[in-house]
Amino acid sequence: MADRTASPALATMTRVASVLLLTALTAAAAQVSIPLPFTPVPLTFQPMVVVLGGLALGARLGLGSQVLYLALGIAGAPVFAASGILPPGVARLLGPTGGYLMAYPFAAFVAGWLAERGFARRYLTSVAALAAGTVVLYTGGVLWLAFSMRAGLGVALAAGVYPFVAMDVVKICFAAAAVPALWRLIGYLPSTNKY
Repeated sequence: MADRTASPALATMTRVASVLLLTALTAAAAQVSIPLPFTPVPLTFQPMVVVLGGLALGARLGLGSQVLYLALGIAGAPVFAASGILPPGVARLLGPTGGYLMAYPFAAFVAGWLAERGFARRYLTSVAALAAGTVVLYTGGVLWLAFSMRAGLGVALAAGVYPFVAMDVVKICFAAAAVPALWRLIGYLPSTNKY
């Protein structure tokens, strides 16, 4: 009987630890930020961490990790990308990169939702799930960028998508190969929701 009560508690602790780890990885990825002279959007590894985390943890846990990340940033914790031109704290969500940040939970959810439906079982479908999450990020980012810059969609695409597509395709291809290793590391299979 002790084993039955220990197992759910251990599963809960593992889920909480996984969410905290993905939140921390998202914050760490923000600290490697490369400003580009032709766009207000810096180059970071956050988008890949967000969608790969969703793919590894599933929809709910991936979404939860990104909601926690945004809550920490809104509260003033130094988790957003360092920037001399972008505002800190909650004001970051109102700046030109706010759309990308606000899309993080949705992108993680989409990638995780697809993983729970078996997309992360094979390389090509993992690529498709990661790409779908990335498209969610681009959509949120570009729409907000167009609004915040008071520019047309073409200008927003040129500033917020085109400079990043080639690198994101490469990152997606490499990240899809890492998914089985991530599952082994955390002992979680999103399609079964079991640890």
